[in-house]
Amino acid sequence: MGMAEPKILLVTVPAQGHINPSLQLAKRLIRYGVHVTFMTAASAFNRMNKTSTTTQGLSYATFSDYDQGFNRRTADLNHYMAELRRCGSQALRELILETRFDCVVYSVMLPWVAAVAREFHIPATFLWNQPASVFNIYYQSFKGYEKVIENGVEDPSFVMELPGLPPLCRHDLPSFYIPPNPLAFVIPTMKEHFEILDEETNPKVLVNTIDELESEAMEAVAKYNLVGIGPLMPSNPNETSFGGDIFKDWIQAS
Repeated sequence: MGMAEPKILLVTVPAQGHINPSLQLAKRLIRYGVHVTFMTAASAFNRMNKTSTTTQGLSYATFSDYDQGFNRRTADLNHYMAELRRCGSQALRELILETRFDCVVYSVMLPWVAAVAREFHIPATFLWNQPASVFNIYYQSFKGYEKVIENGVEDPSFVMELPGLPPLCRHDLPSFYIPPNPLAFVIPTMKEHFEILDEETNPKVLVNTIDELESEAMEAVAKYNLVGIGPLMPSNPNETSFGGDIFKDWIQAS
């Protein structure tokens, strides 16, 4: 009797910059004989430029948000994120009860995925789809360097010294730190990510980088096991076997 096929649930936030790298990770895992269930919000899934052929080793699942579309200009973003958490958590629990998963991988802005996975004693791994340097900035901002970053935000000429990073100025920070920030939920959600990671011993974080390029930034986050898996992008720009483009139809119709 052969070994059961490993099954991984990959949950990503419904945004193009998260869907594409997540699909690239899924593609790599499938090559190693892993079955991947790709889960995102129905609003994004319904717009994805999915291929007509079935990809062996890949299946899809969705959770409800604004299934018919989401208008950033008129929607209440805080309400949207709260609904994303509520509906997503419920759908995730139902899916886990139906299907055996060996591991859950979740993207940025979805810390509740890790909490649900723990309810079922399933290992959860955080996927960071940006460079390690950006991860390090957020990490240091919650680990004793809050005042340094506050000074940098208030004074454009102030030079910030953070572990594992070159000297930084205000324009080097993630835009979510710079007022006015319409996405006020981002920083608290990032903090929640780190709080969840801190509950584990040496948790593994998959980072969209190459170790040799950002070794200092990765070593500065010694509390976590940062694993470079980048670049999470197609080796062939014309490769479309996985689809994933949620804006293609909109662009072609414009």
